[in-house]
Amino acid sequence: MFESILGILHLIVVIWAVLSILKSGASTGAKLLWSLLVLLLPLIGLIIWFFAGPKGNV
Repeated sequence: MFESILGILHLIVVIWAVLSILKSGASTGAKLLWSLLVLLLPLIGLIIWFFAGPKGNV
């Protein structure tokens, strides 16, 4: 049961991250690369995106 709760929380965070990436002012290529990083390397990709990802919304 605990694993399913963590899985749901992780899914919510990934969706939030991808939406934030898509709303950012970064170029289309950068958005694609960041989205792929977050989706293909779930935990590490989220951590890297949080510290180094595109900032600011347009």
